[in-house]
Amino acid sequence: MSHKPLVLHEGALFIADAHYSFKHPLLLDFLQEIHSKKIVTTQLILMGDIFDLLFTDIVLTLERNREVINLINVLSETIEIIYLEGNHDFNVEEIFPNIQVYPLSKQPVKAQWMNKHVALAHGDFGGERGYKVYTALIRNRLVQKILNSVDRLGNNFILNALDTKLKEKDDCRSIKGFETYVQKHLSQIDLSQYDYFIEGHFHQNIHLNMQKCRYINLAAFACQERYAVVRTDSEGSMLKDVKFMKGQA
Repeated sequence: MSHKPLVLHEGALFIADAHYSFKHPLLLDFLQEIHSKKIVTTQLILMGDIFDLLFTDIVLTLERNREVINLINVLSETIEIIYLEGNHDFNVEEIFPNIQVYPLSKQPVKAQWMNKHVALAHGDFGGERGYKVYTALIRNRLVQKILNSVDRLGNNFILNALDTKLKEKDDCRSIKGFETYVQKHLSQIDLSQYDYFIEGHFHQNIHLNMQKCRYINLAAFACQERYAVVRTDSEGSMLKDVKFMKGQA
């Protein structure tokens, strides 16, 4: 799908790092609240790692996530949905035909909010050379098809091993020295061109001033059960942090 210029709307919802899985099932409830109009929006920004594992060419990941996939596609018929691929969910454009999907190669995504310039990213761009090689290989469609065949022939031993790892993983740890880490992470980005830089990936739910740019690391929905709403207030802040409570908008 060709990308339209991205303009952020008042009332748009941001959700990052839901990691939908047997361990983190709450995303389904959140989307059902939007579908039932208990949460009202015209624009939904999915900031990556929405699913813990979702890849077009790994068939079992489609089967496991079918209910949420179908619901997102239903929602895309009536509201604008933007999907920034993460490191747990990529090659998803075929899965979501009515959604603007931005792969890693297109991030950070430039957006406009009122008269402000905004950058959006999942957060896994950059990194050391080894990580860049890994991300390129794992996103290769042929590599994914081979992994799918091997996994199915081996009674899904690859995905079962990942499930075991997921059970043991601490998704919600605080990163010590995070501000210093972010400065290095963004060192190749010209922040002077942005008023806001918004990303997920790190699960920290923190705001920082970096030069004249406001850096926002979004809460991980899987951990803090929080999302963000675009709201203009008297101080000119952009995002309001909201705790999700089923049945309460």
